[in-house]
Amino acid sequence: MPRELTEKDIAILKKLAPECGDLTCSGSGHMFHSILPPVSNHFAEDNNDFIQRINRLSDDELTYIIEMILKGQESMGCLPIEDVEALIRIIHDRISADTAQKVVTAYESGGECEH
Repeated sequence: MPRELTEKDIAILKKLAPECGDLTCSGSGHMFHSILPPVSNHFAEDNNDFIQRINRLSDDELTYIIEMILKGQESMGCLPIEDVEALIRIIHDRISADTAQKVVTAYESGGECEH
């Protein structure tokens, strides 16, 4: 579900990708509607870089992203599978196994790429 990024979303996006000067996807020309896809697809150089960026988040920020995923407001469908798996491992290790499983379920039930 596309959404307009809030100030909190933008602050998290800028924390994960400080080089993000514009909130517009260079490929489509549309405004970003999620945090994770631009980080994964536009700013992270590879899976290790994505992991390092996600690890910059505080537990509260990570929990916020999880809540948005579970509400269907944060897209994971455009992420390469290795980034999805890494995110789930981070959630498992930092938050809980139960929460990680809920994110897996959300991913499997709504894995479409949103523009």
